[in-house]
Amino acid sequence: MELSSLVRKLGHELAEIRERSLKTLLFKLDHNLISYADLVHEKVLFLNLLEWFNFPVVPMKEEILNFVNILIKHPPAAQKMIGIGAVEFFSQLRPNVDPNLQAIIDGIVDGLFFLPSGLPSSSLSVCYQTRSQPSVDQPVLPQEELFTGYFCQDRSHLPQLEIPPKRTVVKCLKFSTFPWLTLTSTDRHVLSSNESSLRSNNQSLIWSTCELLQNVIMQDFPAEIFLQRPKIVQSLLSLLNLAFGGDGRHRLALQAVSCLQQLCIFLRSRLNFHRDPSFSSTEQGTASQNSSISYCQEARGRPRSRNPSPGSSSPRPSVIGRTVQRPRGDGQDWDAASSSGNSTQANANSRISLHSPLDVGHIDLPDAENEDTLELQMKQLSLPQFCVSILENAIPLLRTGSRRVTMEVLELLVEDMFLIGDAISVNVWEDDSLFALELKDKLLLVLGLLGETILYHKTNVSAEQPEVMLVHHRMAFISISLFTVRLLQILLPVEKASKVLQKSLLNALFLLSLDVSFSLEYPSIHESIAAYLEQMSTENYSIYKQASEAAYSIECTCSFMVEVHKKGDKNLSELVELADEALCSLPYHQHLPLLQECIHICSNIWKSAEANSLLQAEGQKVLLRLLSHPLLNIKAEAYHCCLEVVKDCLGIHNIAKPVSSICHGVHFLLHPKVLYEICTFGLQEDKNEVNSTAKAILMHLLKGRLVMAVLTWNKFIEALCPVIPVLQGYADTKDTLGNCILTLSETTSDKGEGILPRTTRLRAALRLLFSKKQLVRSIALKHLTFHLLNEEGANLKRPHLHGSVLSSILNLFIIERAIELKLDDKTESIFKAETVEKLYDILTSDAVDLVLRKSAAEQLAIILEDTKMHGIMKKLGAIEKILVYLNECIHVDGKLMESMVLPCVTLLRKLVYADPVVRLSLAQQSSLLLLLFRVSLIFQNDRAVLTETTVLLCLLLFDEVARTETWADGITGNDTGLPAFSLPVAVVRRYHLPVRITAHHVVSPNTVVVPLSSECLTMKPVSDMLKMAWNLSWYNGIENLLQLINYEKKAETFLDSLKLSSEDILILKITHTNYGLQDCLNSIIQAVSHRDVRAALTRLSFYILNDTLTLKCSSGSCGTTLKSFVWQKTINRFLQVLPASVEDEKLLVDVLRFLNKLLRDQRSSLESDHLKWILKSLLKNKSKSLLGLLVRPESQVRDEIDELQTAVRQQLDKELIRLFNTLLFCSMSVTDREALELAGSFRTELALKLLQCLRLTDAPHFYGLPSLERTLQGMVHVTALPDWSTYSAAAESVIICKKYLTGLLEVISSFYVEWGGNAMSFMGKGVTKSTVLCLLHLSHEMMAQAKDTDWISLWSLPYDNSEEQAASQLGLAWLVPLWVDRDPEVRFTALGIGSALSSLETGCIALAESCQNISGGLWGTVINILLDQSECSMVRREAAFILQNLLVIPVPTEDVKDCLWQGPCVHDEESGLSQTGKPALKALLHHCQFYEHVNQMVKHCYLGCYMFDLNSSKEGNLIIEKGGITDFDDSLNLWKAPSSQSQSSHSQSTSETMIRSASPSLGSVTELRAIVPRNSTSFIPETVVDRLMAQGQSDTTTTESPSPHDSPMSATLSKQCAVVTPALLSAVCSLLHNLLVVTPKDTAIAFQQAHLLTALSSLVSANLVERCILELKAPLGHPCHIEHVKAQVLLLLQYLSSVSRLLKSCLLVDSQLVIQDELLKPLLGNTFTILAISSKDGLDTELTSVLHEARVDFFNLLATLLWKTGQISFPSVTAALANRCTAIIDTICDCINLSTTYPALYTASLQFLSVLLNEEGRRQLQDKQSICQNPTIGFLLDHVEGCQASVTQLTALIIQVCERKSSKDVLKEVATNALLSLLAVSKNAQKCALEVYWWSTWPLLQSGFFFC
Repeated sequence: MELSSLVRKLGHELAEIRERSLKTLLFKLDHNLISYADLVHEKVLFLNLLEWFNFPVVPMKEEILNFVNILIKHPPAAQKMIGIGAVEFFSQLRPNVDPNLQAIIDGIVDGLFFLPSGLPSSSLSVCYQTRSQPSVDQPVLPQEELFTGYFCQDRSHLPQLEIPPKRTVVKCLKFSTFPWLTLTSTDRHVLSSNESSLRSNNQSLIWSTCELLQNVIMQDFPAEIFLQRPKIVQSLLSLLNLAFGGDGRHRLALQAVSCLQQLCIFLRSRLNFHRDPSFSSTEQGTASQNSSISYCQEARGRPRSRNPSPGSSSPRPSVIGRTVQRPRGDGQDWDAASSSGNSTQANANSRISLHSPLDVGHIDLPDAENEDTLELQMKQLSLPQFCVSILENAIPLLRTGSRRVTMEVLELLVEDMFLIGDAISVNVWEDDSLFALELKDKLLLVLGLLGETILYHKTNVSAEQPEVMLVHHRMAFISISLFTVRLLQILLPVEKASKVLQKSLLNALFLLSLDVSFSLEYPSIHESIAAYLEQMSTENYSIYKQASEAAYSIECTCSFMVEVHKKGDKNLSELVELADEALCSLPYHQHLPLLQECIHICSNIWKSAEANSLLQAEGQKVLLRLLSHPLLNIKAEAYHCCLEVVKDCLGIHNIAKPVSSICHGVHFLLHPKVLYEICTFGLQEDKNEVNSTAKAILMHLLKGRLVMAVLTWNKFIEALCPVIPVLQGYADTKDTLGNCILTLSETTSDKGEGILPRTTRLRAALRLLFSKKQLVRSIALKHLTFHLLNEEGANLKRPHLHGSVLSSILNLFIIERAIELKLDDKTESIFKAETVEKLYDILTSDAVDLVLRKSAAEQLAIILEDTKMHGIMKKLGAIEKILVYLNECIHVDGKLMESMVLPCVTLLRKLVYADPVVRLSLAQQSSLLLLLFRVSLIFQNDRAVLTETTVLLCLLLFDEVARTETWADGITGNDTGLPAFSLPVAVVRRYHLPVRITAHHVVSPNTVVVPLSSECLTMKPVSDMLKMAWNLSWYNGIENLLQLINYEKKAETFLDSLKLSSEDILILKITHTNYGLQDCLNSIIQAVSHRDVRAALTRLSFYILNDTLTLKCSSGSCGTTLKSFVWQKTINRFLQVLPASVEDEKLLVDVLRFLNKLLRDQRSSLESDHLKWILKSLLKNKSKSLLGLLVRPESQVRDEIDELQTAVRQQLDKELIRLFNTLLFCSMSVTDREALELAGSFRTELALKLLQCLRLTDAPHFYGLPSLERTLQGMVHVTALPDWSTYSAAAESVIICKKYLTGLLEVISSFYVEWGGNAMSFMGKGVTKSTVLCLLHLSHEMMAQAKDTDWISLWSLPYDNSEEQAASQLGLAWLVPLWVDRDPEVRFTALGIGSALSSLETGCIALAESCQNISGGLWGTVINILLDQSECSMVRREAAFILQNLLVIPVPTEDVKDCLWQGPCVHDEESGLSQTGKPALKALLHHCQFYEHVNQMVKHCYLGCYMFDLNSSKEGNLIIEKGGITDFDDSLNLWKAPSSQSQSSHSQSTSETMIRSASPSLGSVTELRAIVPRNSTSFIPETVVDRLMAQGQSDTTTTESPSPHDSPMSATLSKQCAVVTPALLSAVCSLLHNLLVVTPKDTAIAFQQAHLLTALSSLVSANLVERCILELKAPLGHPCHIEHVKAQVLLLLQYLSSVSRLLKSCLLVDSQLVIQDELLKPLLGNTFTILAISSKDGLDTELTSVLHEARVDFFNLLATLLWKTGQISFPSVTAALANRCTAIIDTICDCINLSTTYPALYTASLQFLSVLLNEEGRRQLQDKQSICQNPTIGFLLDHVEGCQASVTQLTALIIQVCERKSSKDVLKEVATNALLSLLAVSKNAQKCALEVYWWSTWPLLQSGFFFC
């Protein structure tokens, strides 16, 4: 049996067949008939093996599991199993099988996790993985995709495969699980304690637990912990169900919502952290909380650095301190509920000492062996699962009916939505893995729930509901709809929308598409809705499109009515166009004045003889559509209007007036098409309203000859002639109109005159003979008699017109049996042309007998059945010959020819029938018509002849109305086939025709197609849409409509179906944001109760949320609207008046929450006036302002007995801190003096208030944790701003700083030092991180403000007052454990403190003394950190700064014992000798292989913005550049436009933290994107800056990795090395500079040996920088993307500046280091490329500043290069300059213009110019006789086309500077030197100086010419 057949049968529905197939398969395997290798390629096998357990009957469970267990030993099979979700499948299956089978399943899962043979571990869940970079001797394996499984294993010990293995890609995910974090027993106890509290029945306990989670636990624990141990999340999700409960339980649901929302925000922050290259490290296991990559390996400890300090024994240096730990660690033992900074005395006995001081540093290590890590990892929630769980559990709460619940749940869902965008890929709809299928099902369920919720709120808006509920339902409807569409945009591309067919969602989208007010307010969202609807439902989309067309038509109607009533000249063309569009909606609104105006316009257009014919045609089209309208009342009104115009123009009252001017008003009717419409359709309309009016119109026209001008009458007759065949159908002797019609064919005088032309009258008379009425036919006979008697040669023609002949005429053409006209128009003819010609010759030959001629005619008649022969006959002149025969027949002597008549008439009839042209020609020949009439009289008894003749006459007499193309636009004659002879239905019905023919124009060809059927109009959404469209169009917008005072009265003229109900108007008021905001503000101003204000605030929050969902934010409706309103008046009382009761406090919480939301969205565009107003309100009466609320009197604190009051106070404190933090952020952008002063005062005042909040009691370690967390977060924000301590009149800056330092040191002592470095527990990490960050900011403030340097000693921490340690101090040793903390942000910040303190000599000494007890001391510790390749770049960077600062203090050359600063100390264990000073430094660097490590750093440098891209989940997400790690020229092509949701949230480097918070507080997580200060050195005293190089202050660098979307351009990074960033290398360059100064010779040798300078200088391509700047100047992408590009440019420019400074120093030490070709040429190319970049257009202040700084360094480097190595390097400089000569000169001109604002740049540029030109002058003196191969500087300046103008400008600028500056000014000296050099070299410069500034420059010229 074939293998694939067996495999397929494993999935058969019958258990017996499945069982038999499995047995057969196993038998074949046992007997080696097939192998497992064969099975690996059977894709269906793996699905069927899993599906085996999904059938109702599951036989052979053990056998199937054993089979799977063996199968997955083969890596390809394991990969396929993982790809289809086997891990999760077996995890869920395990509890449902017997214990003996569970062991097998465990083996299977283990086998899936640990793949052999070096294959990458992949699993169902996607885990974050870093990029890898190859080691030196290791081949690079192309990485197929980003994701691997749960366990990212270190495979360094495994053999490399020659062929890279293919990894499983889970297409549905962008990100799945965070790196696993192990917990200590304390941490696990905290989490389990909180989890059990959440499951309690005690509402108060649940409430306080949620508060604790938000305020403490989530601040301490990384957010991913709650996914990895999901019980707390699951409990919170279950609490959401309480929203529907009574007894206050909904408050618990709101608490859970708040917790989940905060968790979502923190998860986004953590996700961005993991994507940040600056914090990417490779530390494993328990070692790092926040490393960018962790591995889940069993019980592995922290690996030691590969480069330990000499003699170091512990990877974690510890400091002796107290070991106090909290028993529970959950904060509740320590007054976690305290609402202020004061701590309440707790039970001192609850604290116990657990460990001795000797054990510090090893306390409570993560004990993975006590928990089943694998099982925990199996139960963890992936990020997509968490997101979808929130959707599933939160969406039902949107129907609770509570405004607050709806609002807060929506805010949670919005945060969740942002996470979803980062976690779930749009490929989820195509992924067929089990995980994806389950995810898809849940998403479909969620979308269905959202659809149902939208419908619920839509259908509940009715008159029965109270207004409050109507407002709630509408607000909820709008916000939920916006959220739904945004979620769809994130998850579901429009082209895939057909895959999602949720009926409720479809119905909801259909309703939204028809909601006019919604679509007007949110047009972009509406476009998306229409696009989704088009894909999801063709039927609904069709209705929407038709309704939209009708709505547009309504808009045109109203526009037309407005325009037509405007005074003055009107644009008739525009009016006609509007009228044409307006007709579609007439059936709906039936606004009849529109018809009247349309018809009057048509009349006016046709009045003028000079009118535009095109305009007349368009007007006529509108008229015809009105006259043919399908609705009877509209058609009747149109006819009535036309009649009124006719009466007005042709009425008897006009006799006295000039005829011509008035009667022209009817010209619009005097057109064949119009008359045809009236005659054909108006007269035969069943309803009297139309046909009677049509008759009246025609009567007035027919009888109006006397009141018409001759022109008008002639026009009427001309238009009437083509219509007469139709009109004569109504001829009647008993009817007035009928009689008028009869007179048309009458000849009124003997001269042959009549109303119509003679031929037309004859045709009319003959036509009447076909009338069904005998009396009409008798009158026709009388009219015909004149033509017969007066015919030319009538006496020679037969028959004689005697009585018997005439009496038979009445019924002559009444043929009883009508014949059917048919001709053959086959493609091929059976006849030949020769036959026709021969027969025709016989027919026309006089020599041939008559009988033969007759026979020939009969044969030709048969042949002419074939229309292809007609052309031959017409060419031969057959028609003329036939007419000759017929004329001979009617001659008195023509009896002999009678036998020829029948075939001849038949021939003629066939030719006429088939050819409209012939028919038209013959129809106008009176003689032919009379000829045929006489023939019919002669042969009236010969039925055959009479029939043929009658048919022929019929064809000729009705020819004009047989042409359909004449009467309707867009119809052309059919050129391909035989045109069928067809007549209008009106003619066929009213004449007795001898032929059976096809009738046309059953309905008018002009009739308009109504866009909406009656069925659609009966649908309420459609009718509501059109009703709303009518009112909005009629009143020209929502604003005008809502301003109406008495709508009911003004709308009386509308149809009832057009009148808005009170609910409709309310919906408009709510939906229109501007009106809604104004209404809310008015409600707050006029409110008389707390409840009224709270309701208005909730509505305001909805509007802000809507702006967020529509991505308006700062440019949105709320911001612009509130700026235009007096919203200050609304908020003022809440800022000025303090709350007097708990209710007041609750209301103030809501007010502040709203204000925070508003300011958060508007902070980037908050106007200075608004900010000043808020700050003035806060500072006006400090004790009674909101600032005073931060610190309450003791009496208030003691009174807080009530739990509710306590909770309210805590919430109030939280919102206050959040508000103040936001205001601090906003204050950074102010520029005017008043605002700056207010902002400064606010900062200092807030700082003092926060200091009061940090009050301590007797026991320092008893803090109220929630309030402490909040206070510290506020401190982080306030201290991040420069000069925050300087605006107090009451206290000096230094005193404030000292108080801060005291308080913060006590906190860090209590929370960190006393716990022995806090070991590995996460508890207290939030406090620690915030405190350390405050200390970092404080260090910079003290540096700037302290007048002496004694402040360093204040940072020392004393020991506890115990007996044995009373006299000693801890010093700065408390910093050291922080340097190796579990959290890289803490490590980075603590090292930043070290770099700040070490910027002073006393700080270096204090640090060194504090590290004496640590192996390796300060130097060894810091170098160890710097060279730790597993450490992240941010931490290593700060270590580099410390080393840089340590080298500033002169290091002794030899071992000097008495020296205060001895530098590093190295001890040799073998010899027992120690070294200090420079020898020790040299030994230390050699021992650590320092320069080799630096070289590796450069090789592993990563220039991307982010570690991985959440915008793409495609395979091959990591792209390896072909050109190696330095080839990034094309990298920008790979950049993706980032989403607007992701923001960087990591900590910044030392100086960046001075201006922005890095505390992950709820209020500040989104504020953490670094902004480089405009003057970064403003925090650092000049004396510090001027010292030996930049001293670790990181004053010109930023570490932000600014794009939330990585540029996937990096080479892969090796597993052993963490990511190295340009920011780290910038710091390393500064360190190398100082090493070069301290030990120049040794450092220079090291540079040469390691080829370090070449690697550093060639790392960053200038082309990359140039292209980034070009992109910034012409931004095309998302604003966020532009920000990220900008930050990347800053990093690269700062790196290039650092390299330039280093190279300059190298030139001064040893020029040979730099002038090597492989270094110099690329360096010069890069340098000049960046110098050529223009800074004028499109660059902001910050980037321009950094670019200027880089220019200073580049110019200084170039000047130094030429000064030191002029002869060698000058040719290379000249060659590099030649490519960009003009641009460089322009740059120098820009620099000269900055002489006042940036003198350093001015000086550097002119010094370079002077040195360059001096070298050129020297070259000219030496090489006058030689011919230079390359262009010289002189040639470039004088002969290159673009340069000449630039040189002239440069010369003029320098001369201007020389004139303006005083002789003592240093700047003038620089300019004079440059000018002399320029004049000596350039003829152009000399010419310019002579022409423009002859006299003033004469002395200079005299000096200058000396050089020529």
